[in-house]
Amino acid sequence: MSSEPPPPASAPAAAAAAAATTEGLEADLSAATISKKQQKKDARKAEKAEKAAASQRQTQQQQQPQAEADDPFAANYGDVPVEEIQSKAISGRVWTDIGDLGEADAGRSVLIRGAAQAMRPVSKKMAFLVMRQSMSTVQCVLVATAEAGVSTQMVRFATSLSKESIVDVEGVVSVPKEPLKATTQQVEIQVRKVYCINRAIPTLPINLEDAARSEAEFEKAEQAGEKLVRVLQDTRLNYRAIDLRTPANQAIFRIQCQVENKFREFLSSKQFIGIHSPKLIGGSSEGGAAVFKLQYNGQPACLAQSPQLYKQMSICGGFGRVFEVGPVFRAENSNTHRHLCEFIGLDAEMEIKEHYFEVCDIIDGLFVAIFKHLNENCQKELETINRQYPFEPLKYLEKTLKLTYAEGIQMLKDAGTEIDPMGDLNTESEKKLGRLVKEKYGTEFFILYRYPLAVRPFYTMPCYDDPSYSNSFDVFIRGEEIISGAQRVHTPELLRKRAIECGIDASTIASYIESFSYGAPPHGGFGVGLERVVMLFCALNNIRKTSLFPRDPQRLAP
Repeated sequence: MSSEPPPPASAPAAAAAAAATTEGLEADLSAATISKKQQKKDARKAEKAEKAAASQRQTQQQQQPQAEADDPFAANYGDVPVEEIQSKAISGRVWTDIGDLGEADAGRSVLIRGAAQAMRPVSKKMAFLVMRQSMSTVQCVLVATAEAGVSTQMVRFATSLSKESIVDVEGVVSVPKEPLKATTQQVEIQVRKVYCINRAIPTLPINLEDAARSEAEFEKAEQAGEKLVRVLQDTRLNYRAIDLRTPANQAIFRIQCQVENKFREFLSSKQFIGIHSPKLIGGSSEGGAAVFKLQYNGQPACLAQSPQLYKQMSICGGFGRVFEVGPVFRAENSNTHRHLCEFIGLDAEMEIKEHYFEVCDIIDGLFVAIFKHLNENCQKELETINRQYPFEPLKYLEKTLKLTYAEGIQMLKDAGTEIDPMGDLNTESEKKLGRLVKEKYGTEFFILYRYPLAVRPFYTMPCYDDPSYSNSFDVFIRGEEIISGAQRVHTPELLRKRAIECGIDASTIASYIESFSYGAPPHGGFGVGLERVVMLFCALNNIRKTSLFPRDPQRLAP
């Protein structure tokens, strides 16, 4: 998903696009449409569960005084009253992250907080409690002995905790005789105290264990004649706060954070300046109908389709090189695996001295640096994603392959796919070209340049030798476009002419065009969607997996 706005479509092109969307709608709609009936059913289920939780809490509160009276170790466990955790005091206690626990901590007393992932009673006097914090889990062992200060009532309390309740555990780290398979940390905690900070409802709308299963697990169960619960995408997104707790999701958004950080770091090292452009702009100022319109103090306005105009105006402002990380809004009715109505754009713009390949070279260095960083520094996260969503590592070259659009069209033609040489590539053609490039050149990351001018935005610079082509490019990962970029028109006369030719009212972008009349250097840039980069790098099948709380044509909540 590039953050550069698409060019205004002609009537035939729009009709063709609508037809293409309709064709793909049946396959993708189930992933995007929320069933109102299901929502009501889920709401009733949640209400019922909350009532059951309230009843459980009331029963526990009634039983607590008697338990305390009978148990000499009652002070070592229990539900913590809310007033005790309303920032009442600073105790000075030292907390340990579960992910930091290791064999070197053996014999040390620690205090941890996490979610109760699993409880397993062994007997009245012994139980196991698996605690989770972010991507890390540890096994806690409760054995009822006077020396440990653990009673049978305390063991019973621990096993009565509802899954996902927030719990504090104090205990001593020990190393088990046999390696642990059910937890990430290869140590145990011999529990001395356990307190529930906040109880989750007894029956959660989705089970974390179900949500974390891989396709291989489903296949294995099916072969064994077992039936496992499959958590569908809409259900996941309806209860996203639970779904995000799965190991794969924890890893996906850590990968996303690293991509964004590396984007900023690399461009900053190349003398780019970070900017923040407005997201409220004059109505339809970039042409086309795919904008979210609104009223701004009595004036027509819309949410920005990209920071394009302001990136260029910043170059006119003398910044030389700029980048931005920020939200982008598209009112397209695209119910597909790779489109969103709101996504995070990674945008850059820069002066060029002689050729727009200077921009391509920045992209080359940037993405090779990102890929290397992820492969070298995010192995744990990539392995975690791979366990639930298996994928092959991305193939790329140290020096990124560049092909002309005409060369790409010819490769498709030679493979039996006819494409309009002056039209744009559709999704199917992009994927086929990706396969052909991988077979011939051994890379899944490449640049296709010199697109027909008719399929590019109005501000794209025409080619010097043939004005029917443009100084533009797209960048692909695994056969899907992630970047659109180009040299921009930097003279006001040609910019105004191109806007009118593309059906844009020049008066709506007067301040933008005027900024180039003050003296503007040749420049170019690009835009890329953060969610799409992560989706394709990890070979995930849907962009909603890489959007924290996705916004598509059917979804505005949670």
